[in-house]
Amino acid sequence: MTEIRGAVVFVTGGSRGIGKALVEDLYTRGASKVYATARDRNAVTHPDAVPVALEVTDPAAVSAAAEEAGDVTILINNAGASLGVPFLDSPIEDVRREFETNFYGPLLVTRAFAPIIERNGGGHILNAHSVLSWLGNGGSYSASKAALWSQTNSLRLELHPRGIAVTGLHMAYVDTDMTAGVDSPKTSPGEVARLALDGIEAGAHEVLADDLTRQVKAGLAGDLGALYPQLAG
Repeated sequence: MTEIRGAVVFVTGGSRGIGKALVEDLYTRGASKVYATARDRNAVTHPDAVPVALEVTDPAAVSAAAEEAGDVTILINNAGASLGVPFLDSPIEDVRREFETNFYGPLLVTRAFAPIIERNGGGHILNAHSVLSWLGNGGSYSASKAALWSQTNSLRLELHPRGIAVTGLHMAYVDTDMTAGVDSPKTSPGEVARLALDGIEAGAHEVLADDLTRQVKAGLAGDLGALYPQLAG
């Protein structure tokens, strides 16, 4: 288990949505310092957060951020991109962009911060996935999040001997700017943040943040027709 009180936390995508809610809840739980990243550091508005300008796909920017935040004990990879483009008739550059942001971005950040967390006595990493890690409905977004899920599972094994636990966070629609045009039930960013941080403190391998996510995860053991009714007939 990882204690948040007194911890130093690095949150990518920490200026809005789930990231902003995470920063707020981290301070509520007694974190001693929270680095919050955004492409424009001025977008970070929490009065106590340490703003860091970061593009997670830029190795030089990631290295500079790690140099600045050498006291981190918890890393939260929350930044992501959602284009959801279909595979067959979309520019291949759009597919690559989602993989660069959703798969390679967290990997670059994790590779930079894992030695720091280990040097500081061990700690925790949380990767933000999606229910679409397990459903192909989102095209390239689904594929990039499925790849991140696999990455998280592998990193959990690699980092365990180094005293670093890894949690995967999965959720369906969350009430953020990204889902403003979606007319479906949504979980609040604050609720997702609460469950995510509860998971870190409990040492959970995975956090499933809503009923739909739990149903889809359970359905992975069944016939694909249950997950994809459009295949019937």
